Amino acid sequence: MAGKKQFDMDAALDAAMIQFWRDGYTDTSLDVLSRATGLNRSSIYSSLGDKDTLFLRCLDRYAARYGEKYDAALSCAASEPVAAVRAFFDVTLERIADPELPDGCLIAQSAMAIPVLSPSVAAHAQQALGFQRLRLRAALEAGRLTDQGAEAFAAHAAAVNQSLAVMSRAGATPAQLLAIVGVTVDALSQALCA
Repeated sequence: MAGKKQFDMDAALDAAMIQFWRDGYTDTSLDVLSRATGLNRSSIYSSLGDKDTLFLRCLDRYAARYGEKYDAALSCAASEPVAAVRAFFDVTLERIADPELPDGCLIAQSAMAIPVLSPSVAAHAQQALGFQRLRLRAALEAGRLTDQGAEAFAAHAAAVNQSLAVMSRAGATPAQLLAIVGVTVDALSQALCA
C-alpha cells in the first residue's frame, strides 16, 4: 500500500526484547522502546500494544526461544540424565557468554521485578519461571529419580540456573559459573548412584 510505512515485526520484537532484557521492565520507557525499535510511540501502540502487552510478548518470545533449546538439551534425560542436565546448563552458559546479548536472563530479571509489576504481568513472569522447574522435573523423572527427588532437584537446578544469570550480571567469571554448574551436576550424579 502506498504511503503506509512497513516494518519488520520480528526485528521490532527482538529489539524490544533486548531492551527489556538490558534495562528491565521498570527502566524501559516507551521513549526508550521507540529508539530501540525505530518505531514512534503510536506505531508501538498500534502494532505491538501498550508497554505491558509488549513486555508479555517479549517475555513469551524469550521463553519460547530458550525453552526450545532447554527442551533439546534435556531430550536425552531418560538415558543420560547427568549429560542432559549438563547440556541444560550449557544452554544458559552459552547465552551468558554471547557478546551480542545482554548479561543475565530476562525471566530472572522479571521475577526480581515482580513487586513492581502489574498483577497480570507478575503472574506471567512467575509462570515463565515455573516452566523451567517443570521441564527439569519431567526430565529428571524420565532419568530415574523418584517423584520427590525429581521435584527437589528440579527446584534446585532451576534456582542454580537463575542464579547463574544474576551472577553473570554481577560480574562472575565464566570459570566461576562453570564451577557452580559442576557442583550441581556432581550432586545429581551422586543422587542417581545412591
